[in-house]
Order: sequence, then C-alpha cells, then structure tokens
Amino acid sequence: MWLTVILGIWLIWGLVWGALWLWTDRTDVRAPAATQAPYRLINIAAFVALFGDGAWRHGHWTPLLPSLWHVPPALGWLMAALAAAGLLLALSARATLGRLWSAAVTRKAGHRIVDTGPYALVRHPIYTALLMGGTAVAVAKGTPIALAGLALMAIGYVLKARVEERFLAAELGERAYAAYRSRVPMLIPFAPPARD
Repeated sequence: MWLTVILGIWLIWGLVWGALWLWTDRTDVRAPAATQAPYRLINIAAFVALFGDGAWRHGHWTPLLPSLWHVPPALGWLMAALAAAGLLLALSARATLGRLWSAAVTRKAGHRIVDTGPYALVRHPIYTALLMGGTAVAVAKGTPIALAGLALMAIGYVLKARVEERFLAAELGERAYAAYRSRVPMLIPFAPPARD
C-alpha cells in the first residue's frame, strides 16, 4: 500500500514538474555537452533501476529480484512521508529559482546566485530533495536493483552538482560563488561546507 502511495507521489510530482518546465527564461550559455553527458547517463540508469525493477501484477508490485528486507507498515508510511517531504522540497526550490531553473547546466538571462529559501540550507536542494524521494522508493522496495538505483542517483547528482558549480563559478564570478560555497553545504543540510 505505502509503495503505491510513494509511486503516486512521484507521479504527481512528475506531472507538476513537467508543467513547470515551460516556466523558464532564455538560456544565454550552456555548459558543453561533453561535461553533461556522464551525469545524464548515470541519472537515466538510476531512474530505470529505481523505478523499473519490477512490474505490477494482479494489483501489486512484483520485483524482479526479492526484497532484502520486510518493510513494516510504520517504516513504509515513514518512507511515504519522506517522499512527500522531499518532492515538496524540490517544488519549493524550483519556485525559489523561478525562471532561472533549467534541467541542464546553463546560465539564464539575468542569472544570479540564489541563496534564499532552500538555497540557504544547501546549494542544490532539488538534488537533495530527489535523493530523499529516491531513498523512500529504494527503502520501501528493498531490492538490490532499487538500492543500486539510489546509489547511482547519488553519484549522478554529485557529479551534476560539481559540473554546475564549476560552470556557475566561471559564469557568475569565482569570488561570489566561493563565498556562497564557504557558508552553504552542497547537498546535506548543516554539513560543514568545506568538506564538499
């Protein structure tokens, strides 16, 4: 039951996120495709592993490989709450960025460092939020494939964050971006920023 709720939360988030795709400013500069290809391929593999490791049969999800643990109802509902919180955080971060958001690493018209809202807690709250939602799926499924998908997702978003930070430092000024990096952690709230 809770897995259905978690996947439903992801579906609703995906529909809203897709609708917001149109709300963005013109791209002035795009990071080279060669720097973006690795994290894109890893993230595609992550989402396929996380969500494609089984099938719905007779009204319930059947994994390709057996789950490594039994998920008690309390943990299942906790994971549903984690998915909802994470994906709401992603929407909040997206709203904070407004028209500066882009799925790719780009500089938009009028781009600036955003350090308010969720961006005051972590430099990449959308990635943090998606990792929260991915953790909910992986724990609720408990399959080796879903767990591998979560690990790939973490690798992919760390790589993307690093590409994005190098690009934004070059585009917006190393000094300004270094000041932001020195006071706000990359992905984990309240972590020491210098350890990124």
